[in-house]
Amino acid sequence: MSTLLITFLLVLSVMVIMSIGVFFGKDPIAGSCGGLKAFGEDSDCEICGGDLNKCPRTKT
Repeated sequence: MSTLLITFLLVLSVMVIMSIGVFFGKDPIAGSCGGLKAFGEDSDCEICGGDLNKCPRTKT
């Protein structure tokens, strides 16, 4: 029973820490330009539409 309680508290603490990171984070979590969709036939990026000038990763 103690193992279950420790596991539950550990998972709960990780979720709380992750939510604090979301609250104080500036940018939302986003995949790379293209990501796994680049392996398919229609691989336009959802963020920049395939235009690398609009891609936030290439600007930084």
